Amino acid sequence: MKLDNPKLLTLDEAVALRAKWRAAGRKVVVTNGVFDLLHTGHLYSLQAARALGDVLVVAINADASVRAIKGPTRPVQSETERAYALGALASVDGIVVFREPRLTADIRALRPDVYAKAGDYTLDKLNPEERAALEEAGTKISFVPFLAGFSTTSLIAKIKAAGEV
Repeated sequence: MKLDNPKLLTLDEAVALRAKWRAAGRKVVVTNGVFDLLHTGHLYSLQAARALGDVLVVAINADASVRAIKGPTRPVQSETERAYALGALASVDGIVVFREPRLTADIRALRPDVYAKAGDYTLDKLNPEERAALEEAGTKISFVPFLAGFSTTSLIAKIKAAGEV
């Protein structure tokens, strides 16, 4: 079954929308991550990111990228499924799947007004290439509050501990 997700965009489509949003004076926020099993921490972070502007674009790691970062058993859900779940959220205006190891090319193409990352990151923890691209674009870097105790890894552990359902 094909999942209809009008918020799932190619990078070219997102760049075209970005131009329209900019012309309309709308502030565009970009955040990124795996977003494997949506949980309270994700929802909190996404809502906080959306509050920083008028439009929120979420860049998600492609499946191969997730496997490289998290190991062979991840992601639990495919990029299509993860994008579909994000697309159901009112706080999310667009989703782009990035296939490179880093978000650098997407940042350069989208030139967001604001880049939001969870508060467990700091400027020093940002990837240097991505940080340089954000600075070149004149993007404001914001760290949204981090809700400790919520992670996909801990959620998977809880599900395993619960046994068969």
